[in-house]
Amino acid sequence: MQFRSPGAFLIIISMLSGHAMCQSLKPGLEGMAPSKWLTFRNTHAPGKTFRFNGTDTKRFTQEEYFVRAWVPLVHSKKVTVILGPNYRTEQLEFKSTGENPVSHMEGWNLRTFALDLNSFVKLDSSSWFIFTSHVNKSGDFGQLKWDQIPANYTLSASFLHRKSANKEIGFGVMMNKSFKVTVLPVFILNYNFSENTGLEMMLPKKISLRKNISPSDIIYFKSEAVTRTYYINQLNNPALGVCRRVDIDMGVSYNRRIGAYAGVEIFGGYRQNISNRLIEGAVPVRTSGFAANIELYVQPPKFKKRK
Repeated sequence: MQFRSPGAFLIIISMLSGHAMCQSLKPGLEGMAPSKWLTFRNTHAPGKTFRFNGTDTKRFTQEEYFVRAWVPLVHSKKVTVILGPNYRTEQLEFKSTGENPVSHMEGWNLRTFALDLNSFVKLDSSSWFIFTSHVNKSGDFGQLKWDQIPANYTLSASFLHRKSANKEIGFGVMMNKSFKVTVLPVFILNYNFSENTGLEMMLPKKISLRKNISPSDIIYFKSEAVTRTYYINQLNNPALGVCRRVDIDMGVSYNRRIGAYAGVEIFGGYRQNISNRLIEGAVPVRTSGFAANIELYVQPPKFKKRK
């Protein structure tokens, strides 16, 4: 299952709106992080181990590269639609020597090709309907062809209402189809306790406490779901297998805005594994541990209203 946040692109939409409307007409509260029009991210999670019966324990690092771009398709006073093609490649970088039954998972063959199509409809100056869709093909492209890998998708619909200048609340529903169909409720809460602190929550995706230490620097204390699903070849079985894990990343994130058009975000913390399915016969030994990533992003241009 690939979690997708129906609130994740609210700030992007706000920034795409630029100065076309005043702040009171856009979703998102003062102090929240700038939007990310282009994103480049690298992630490391070392120290994971597994074994097969009769073999030594194998140690590896989960390493991942991710890139995404948002493209506005429709931008009017009432409706905004954005398209977000994205690509992820991942490998299990093994640190142990000897025979390895899952050596094909090295070499950056675990890949995800995805497309997001998100929109929001403004009902009035303080209410919005938010719709998101995500489609991907995710698998071991070193052994499988494009047409062998099934398509996964996630759909969501939410309602967001601004109750005051410092509080937004929303609710909705999401449906995911990857290796099985899952339906979950969505709850959104953005709340500013003061001028420099706030809470940003989008369940079941994430919850974070924000501290604005300057106009360009933000520290987050956060917990966020990280879910990966890949279709793979099974050992001695012609049917497709599924490599899947569900983790919760808990730690500290530092966001530094660089000028008016770029920024960097650095995260470090603990990755707690909830479930882990490597390949049939593999026994997880250590599935949780340190995780870190660095992200470079470009902010969207600001469109000024013509007079």
